[in-house]
Amino acid sequence: MNLYKTMLAALFVSGLTITLSACEEQGPLEEAGEEIDDSIEDAGDAIEDKTDG
Repeated sequence: MNLYKTMLAALFVSGLTITLSACEEQGPLEEAGEEIDDSIEDAGDAIEDKTDG
């Protein structure tokens, strides 16, 4: 049973390490998505500014 827990912990840690290292770099689609999000947020802010005044 102790070997099972050790193997399970090692598998979990290695999976977590791979997942976190894969998330470090952004691809072109993620960058494009962020640019779209920023543009939509800026447009929403501009509309809000126009309607507040």
